[in-house]
Amino acid sequence: MFYYDYYSLVLLLPVIVISFIIQSVLNSTYSKYSKVLNSKYMTGEQISKLILKQAGVKNVSVEKVAGNLTDHFDPTKNVIRLSQNVFDGNSVAAIGIAAHETGHALQYAINYAPMKLRSAIVGVTNFSSKILYFVVILSFAMGLPILCDIAVACFLIIFLFQVITLPVEFNASKRAVENIRMLGFEQNDITGVKKVLTSAAMTYVAAMLVSFVQMLAFVLRTRRRD
Repeated sequence: MFYYDYYSLVLLLPVIVISFIIQSVLNSTYSKYSKVLNSKYMTGEQISKLILKQAGVKNVSVEKVAGNLTDHFDPTKNVIRLSQNVFDGNSVAAIGIAAHETGHALQYAINYAPMKLRSAIVGVTNFSSKILYFVVILSFAMGLPILCDIAVACFLIIFLFQVITLPVEFNASKRAVENIRMLGFEQNDITGVKKVLTSAAMTYVAAMLVSFVQMLAFVLRTRRRD
């Protein structure tokens, strides 16, 4: 058993380190470009509303939300929520993040397939996340195969959600860069936006890897015990 716990740690540790590095790069990149003003001095709110207007999307509102890097698009209410630094900010980071979240609104407006699929399974994914570790603990405590199967199913659902999330996030970033370019921002703005959004997108890659390795470690550990 000691050997197998050690083996699981060997699987998980590199991914945890990679995730930490990616998060550090994101924080550093965001910090840098949140201090660089964009060439048009536009705020995140203004960028979002302008992109929506040019795309002919009229039923999406833009609101301010508390917190840092809490920006998101809520398809259930058709609301783009931007953190204060993004909503009111006129930095390169602010317009990049605002344009990215607006990209999600555009995806939803045109029925972008991966976006629709992710929205369809978000409920079951959230449920799986809530019960996962409870089921894992019970599976080891009670040794019932059915509990192991349920845990694996939860791991798999979470992993598939992360896989589906990748094209959604990368496509939203691509839309953001294209819209920033179309609005006539300078090349330095575009370069900064790309760096911020690329570093943010890599956190989703890290999340997918973590989900996969956690699932793999659990499966190997339960099979070893059998």
